Amino acid sequence: MSSTQPTLTVDRVACAGHGLCYGVAPDLIDADDQGDPVVPERPLAAEEIALANEAVAMCPERALALQPTNSTNSKDQ
Repeated sequence: MSSTQPTLTVDRVACAGHGLCYGVAPDLIDADDQGDPVVPERPLAAEEIALANEAVAMCPERALALQPTNSTNSKDQ
């Protein structure tokens, strides 16, 4: 099983809290009390990838990104 599903990451420094990402993908992205996006801390299911791509494209600050699961990128700052 070498299927590598991406993870959705958020750059909390770049995020300005517009809310467009959780507006377009409310089943995938939530908001915390400050209005910052909360993304799943797991590889995305195949059916979530298109929605995640929409959210990434919607972000005016480019704070969201899809990262390959096999990378050792475990920063969540």
